[in-house]
Amino acid sequence: MAVAAAVHGGYLPSKFRSISGKTVSQSKPTPPPLFISTNPNDVIPNHLKNLYSLCNHSCHRFPKLNSEGRVEPVDLNKLRKALHHSYIVVSVFTRPAFVPGLVPELAPSLTGIGGDWIGKVVPVTPSNGELVGFGRAVSDSGLTAAIYDVMVIPSLRRRGIGRKIVQRMLRILVNRDIYDIAALCSDQEKPFFRACGFGDDVLASTTMMYTRSASADSEDEQIVKYAGRKLLLAPSLRGNLKT
Repeated sequence: MAVAAAVHGGYLPSKFRSISGKTVSQSKPTPPPLFISTNPNDVIPNHLKNLYSLCNHSCHRFPKLNSEGRVEPVDLNKLRKALHHSYIVVSVFTRPAFVPGLVPELAPSLTGIGGDWIGKVVPVTPSNGELVGFGRAVSDSGLTAAIYDVMVIPSLRRRGIGRKIVQRMLRILVNRDIYDIAALCSDQEKPFFRACGFGDDVLASTTMMYTRSASADSEDEQIVKYAGRKLLLAPSLRGNLKT
């Protein structure tokens, strides 16, 4: 009704444009049929590992990159542990036909005598769908929570799927009376999380990452060394040699 009134008044809303006499919408593409699950058992670790690879997403703050800029594959055993200990796990599935590049032999077959019409009317489920999105939250179950690893396959991005993942986690956390919710993200991911309702901390707090053991050594007496994949500041060995 509002659109019709505006058109009759000689004004066309900005999201509509006339091209060759046809009115088209400039809105974002709509997402395909989705099934959003909060059941961790719906996530097969091997499939999730493949999703990490498709999204070029790493669990590490300092991932190793190959010559093509691809991150190293996620450790499957650590991924299983992370899933098991996550407070909330959200997974998104769609029909394989909506996933470009999917090998047909790997896609669940729903075709029959009537052709592929069965696949078009059967609802999407984790058993017949393809994993295309994921996100998880960790929490102490009472006071605070943090959101990690929100990802959507590149071919289906900018269709609102990532926001659906975050909104589902937020709804669950708020319903459990948890309101202190953080999202650890890069500068490139900040606009996305701002669009999901996140903002700068009103207390102006800054995330600090553990880098070294507590020590009275001055900065001049510290040395830099590797601990796993991270660079850490550690006390100088000179102090130990003196004693």
